[in-house]
Amino acid sequence: MEPYIATFHTHLSALRSCNSLKKAGVQEARLAPVPRRLSSSCGTCVMYQWEDPAVSCLDADLEAVYRVEGKDYALVHKSED
Repeated sequence: MEPYIATFHTHLSALRSCNSLKKAGVQEARLAPVPRRLSSSCGTCVMYQWEDPAVSCLDADLEAVYRVEGKDYALVHKSED
C-alpha cells in the first residue's frame, strides 16, 4: 500500500471523494488540512493508503494526487482544467 494525498478545488469534493474511497474499501481514507507545500483551493485534502492513486474514485473537482515519499510529495496525477 502506498500513501497518497488528493487535493480538491472545493471542500464538498474532498468530502465526496473520502466517502467514495471508503465505499471502495479504502478504510484509512480521511479528511485533513492540505500540507503547506501543496496548494489547494479549499484547504482540505484526503489522505489515504491504497495500491494505486484510485483516481476513478475521486470527485470530478479533483485538483491533484500526490504520493507521499517520506517528507516529500511526488505528483502522480494532475487534473485537466
